[in-house]
Amino acid sequence: MTLRGRLTSAFLVVVLGPVLLGSIFVALTVGAVSRERTAERLDHAATTVSAAVSAFCGQLQAVADAVAVVPVTERSAVADQLIVRGLATAVRVTGPDQKTQAVRGSSREEVLGKGGWPAGWQDCAEPRGGAVTALAAVAYASDVTVMAAQRVDDALLARLGEAGGVTVALSATGPESDKEAIRELAAEPGSPLPLSLTVPASDPTFRYAILLLIVLVTALVAILAARWLARSTTRPLGDLAWAADRVANGDLDTRVPIPRPDELGRLAATFNRMTRELQSYVQALTASRDQLRRHLAILGDTLSSTHDLDRILPVILRTAMTATGARAGLLLLAEPDGLLAARCGAGLTGEWDVTAAELAQRRLIAGRGVLGTVAATGTPLRGTTGGAPDEPACESYLAVPICAPPNPEPEDGPEPGTLGVLALYDRLGGPGFEDTDLMTLRTFAGQAGVAVHNVRVHEEAQRLSLTDPLTGLWNYRYLREVLRREVERASRFGRMLTVLVLDLDHFKDVNDTYGHTAGDLVLGEFARRIRIGLREVDVAFRQGGEEFVVLLPETDAYGGVIVAERLGAAVREWPVPIDPRRPGLDDRVSITVSIGIAVFPEHGNTAQEVLDAADEALYAAKNAGRDTYRLAERGSFDPAAATSGGPQPPRQARGR
Repeated sequence: MTLRGRLTSAFLVVVLGPVLLGSIFVALTVGAVSRERTAERLDHAATTVSAAVSAFCGQLQAVADAVAVVPVTERSAVADQLIVRGLATAVRVTGPDQKTQAVRGSSREEVLGKGGWPAGWQDCAEPRGGAVTALAAVAYASDVTVMAAQRVDDALLARLGEAGGVTVALSATGPESDKEAIRELAAEPGSPLPLSLTVPASDPTFRYAILLLIVLVTALVAILAARWLARSTTRPLGDLAWAADRVANGDLDTRVPIPRPDELGRLAATFNRMTRELQSYVQALTASRDQLRRHLAILGDTLSSTHDLDRILPVILRTAMTATGARAGLLLLAEPDGLLAARCGAGLTGEWDVTAAELAQRRLIAGRGVLGTVAATGTPLRGTTGGAPDEPACESYLAVPICAPPNPEPEDGPEPGTLGVLALYDRLGGPGFEDTDLMTLRTFAGQAGVAVHNVRVHEEAQRLSLTDPLTGLWNYRYLREVLRREVERASRFGRMLTVLVLDLDHFKDVNDTYGHTAGDLVLGEFARRIRIGLREVDVAFRQGGEEFVVLLPETDAYGGVIVAERLGAAVREWPVPIDPRRPGLDDRVSITVSIGIAVFPEHGNTAQEVLDAADEALYAAKNAGRDTYRLAERGSFDPAAATSGGPQPPRQARGR
């Protein structure tokens, strides 16, 4: 059953229930009142009729007394006069001998009867049974007995009925019916007539019909009122349900009409206000989503287009601030010494409101303050008060660790530690950061961790691609790029660049005698000694095999000679300890090196020319008996072999 049907049924039960009960009560009351009124009417009629009969008896007694007291000669005249006046219908005078002396009024045949008492006459003083034809009263004088009688006929009964307002008949008129009410009056002294009083019974049918009509009209009015009430109540609810369904389907422009300022009207107004606020909230979310999508697109483009952390990290920070509504943010990365270095910030105030260059000089100690604790424990922290004194001032903060992605195969190595900390400050529009903000910031911290990890992996891969794995020196591929760059720089600023080409003497004998493993140890030790003998700005390369190249920026030929002598002595004076492959072999290998020296721009105008000149000088050192160095001579290189594109691959079969 619908809500409208339930409301209608409830209203009808509430309204028609009492109406029906009241109707039944009224119907029962009407019947009882009708019966009581009929009984009261019969009681009144009985009293009135009895009084009237008693009056007739008294009148007859007076007539009898009047006739008895007058002289004998006047009795007939007086009797006739009383009869004419209607005070009696018959007067009978009886002498002492019980013989009737005179009869007035009725004929002798009607009045006379057998015995001393006329048949059918009922004595008012001493009523007898039997059929009654007249009422009689007796008066006694000294010489006579006078009887005055009143005929009991329909006229007399009608007079009695008029006096009592009922229909009067002699007794034994029949049983009582539904349409009549009968009261029997027994004969008694003073009221000697046995009468039957009849009144029409009160018929409540009309009253019942009126009552039924009232009930039907009331029921009809109640049904109409219930339908109207249910409709007026459920229609706003139906409109509200329809609007809620439209809103659930995404139509936030739906509004509910407000018919009346009652509870349903207030409910509709509240729903409309809720819909407007929801629409504003959805619009704000949509705008925030679009803005976040743009930032994520920028972040994706940045991650895919560059490995420069100085470009990636600010994009991650700004995107995280936009997603969480933070006023300010700071991103720090862990350094090898354990300190936290500020890499980028936005919206910072106070002492942290500095330029990007000054911000990059800021360092925090791991384990101290909020940011240091996050970095040391790897646990996010959230609060509504400022952090440590040396950290940015704020009213609320949220800091999460930046971790590298886990190793897919744990046996490959330990899990990576914390790479840094991503912190946000002062959430706009709220007292503090919520759980959803923590989840969002974890996501961006994960992106930052992936970016930092990828950059470091890329740098490591790039380093490995440019580094000789045996010696740890830069390889020939990187030599070409660095030599070209250094030649261009020296040419631009008018400086010199010295190139040393080094080659181990008789290295093939070491491999043949001690094996390639020992040869690798010799090459590694040789590279280590080269690094020790160079400045920080000098760069060493392994060009291939046992041949190495050293670049000495801003160094002339004299400086190059000094470095060559130092390197030759470092190699010559300390034999390399090895594990001998066969018994009888020495556990130390003595090695020497031959070095060729060339200077830009003295010995060449391009990178390849300088390198070729140094290579020719190396040949001269080899031809001079090895374990020495030679400085290239002007014009000693072959211009036909030189190219402007950089150094060429090392030439094999030098006969060393």
